[in-house]
Amino acid sequence: MHEIEPFYNWENYYVAADDDRSPFYGREYNMQMYTHDIYGYYIHPLWDEIGSETLYVKILYIDYQRRFAIIEMFGEWNDTLHNDIMHFKRNVIDYLVEEGINQYILIGENILNFHGSDDCYYEEWFEEVEDGWIVAVNFREFVEDEWRKFHLDYYINFGGTLEIDNWRTLTPNRFYETVKALVVRRLE
Repeated sequence: MHEIEPFYNWENYYVAADDDRSPFYGREYNMQMYTHDIYGYYIHPLWDEIGSETLYVKILYIDYQRRFAIIEMFGEWNDTLHNDIMHFKRNVIDYLVEEGINQYILIGENILNFHGSDDCYYEEWFEEVEDGWIVAVNFREFVEDEWRKFHLDYYINFGGTLEIDNWRTLTPNRFYETVKALVVRRLE
C-alpha cells in the first residue's frame, strides 16, 4: 500500500499545500517517514489525512473561477464504522463549498472498498452544490454497486461514460471539460 501514490503530474498547475484557500494549506510532507496507515499497512506520505482511520485524499486541482475541484481518493470508504463521509464533508468539502466550489470530480481508482450507512451527509453536500454536481470517476464496479444499494446515485453521478481511463494524459482543465460535457448530457 505504501507504493500507491497520489497523482502528482499536475503539480505544475496546482499544489493544495501552497493554496491559502485549501484545507491543506501549509501541509508539509516528510518523504523520509511513513506515519499514516490503513489497518496496519503504511501508506505513501503524500496522501492527506482528513480525520478518518481508513480514507485519505489528495486535492489534485482547484479552479476557483470556474468553481471546480478534482480530488483523488485512497483507502477504504467506511461510513458504517468510521463515518468517513462526515470526515470528508466536514474537513474538506465544507472548506471548498465556503470558497464557492460547486462542481466536484472524485477519482476513485484507489478506493478499495465501501461500507455504507445513511445518506444524510451526501444529501447535505448535494443540496449545497445547487447548480453544480458531484461526479465519481473510475470507482470500482463493486463500490458503485454498494452506492446504489444506499441510493447514493441520487447525489453522485458515476459509472458508464464516467469511466475515463486516460484522465492522467489530460490537463486538469481538459479533464474537467470532458467530465462536464458528460454530466451535462446526463442531466439534460
